[in-house]
Amino acid sequence: MTNTMEPTTLETAILGGGCFWCLEAVFREVEGVVSVTSGYAGGHVEAPAYRQVCEGTTGHAEVVRLEFDPAKVSYRDLLEIFFVIHDPTTLNRQGNDIGSQYRSVIFVNDDEQLHVALAL
Repeated sequence: MTNTMEPTTLETAILGGGCFWCLEAVFREVEGVVSVTSGYAGGHVEAPAYRQVCEGTTGHAEVVRLEFDPAKVSYRDLLEIFFVIHDPTTLNRQGNDIGSQYRSVIFVNDDEQLHVALAL
């Protein structure tokens, strides 16, 4: 008998909501999330340094890139967690972290993710 199980196809979510290290700590504990990478997105400077982003001149947000197994956790589940762990109603801040790099943002990868995000 041969094993005909197909490998799981991972999906990606990119979320920003305050300090990326805080988001990273939460999402590392979610079953089905395979990897969490902190970084920057949404700006106009290629490969910005942390200091540049903190100065607010690059347009970037601090984000986490989540690789997840949709058979174990859905994109919707991840967004529901995201909305619980940060306040999307405060402009350019989360708690004591103030600046446009701390804004609440969802970078969707396709129309399906867009529809899920808009539904929440």
